Amino acid sequence: MIRNHLFSILFFSGIIFISLIFLPAFFLPRKVVLFGGKLMGYWSSFCLKIVLSVKILVKGKENIINNEKFFIAASHQSMFETFYLQTIFNSPIFILKKELLLVPIFGWYLKKIGSISIKRNKVTKDNLGFFEDISQIINNSNRPLIIFPQGTRVAPDERPPFKKGASRIYEELNIACQPVAINSGYIWPKKGFKKINKTITISILKPISSGLSKEEFIKLLEKNIYSELDLLN
Repeated sequence: MIRNHLFSILFFSGIIFISLIFLPAFFLPRKVVLFGGKLMGYWSSFCLKIVLSVKILVKGKENIINNEKFFIAASHQSMFETFYLQTIFNSPIFILKKELLLVPIFGWYLKKIGSISIKRNKVTKDNLGFFEDISQIINNSNRPLIIFPQGTRVAPDERPPFKKGASRIYEELNIACQPVAINSGYIWPKKGFKKINKTITISILKPISSGLSKEEFIKLLEKNIYSELDLLN
């Protein structure tokens, strides 16, 4: 319990400190703020290793798509992946709840790095043009989009069906998908105490090429990620 409290104090103090020292970056090119995001990713791994003796294992780096546009579809069990995946991939573009942009300082950062917001479970004028906006942003950027097709953080043993929005993005972008399975919920759960002396495994799976139907894609993506998570349990 003591190590859990120490982790929280150290981790959030570091995130706040990084946020404050990068405040001037709001007036500088976007790449400066993106570097701050990578620092937060490295800071999260540092706190896990030093305080909780947690190891981080990345499998399947050879599967990472190179020299072509792609988007990442990752399982979502913890706060961990929202920080650490920035250290593996080229400053991914996040899709997030519109409410997060209203958070002081942190929300400003999310805007500055080009995050895409959406009002979940609502039909609005902004949401109707959502997929067109994504296509335009991806076509004009060398950064991959990242989505969490489960829609929110889930417990490690939960297997909810993937959201249909993931297949719509696949269809609209017409680019390959990089599936990623992460068992972070066993170590850094949404609720409850974090575990010590464990290993977080990030498994980068073989890409899913463009060209499938929406139905084929979402079934294959869900099968591949959940099958890998079953192996990581």
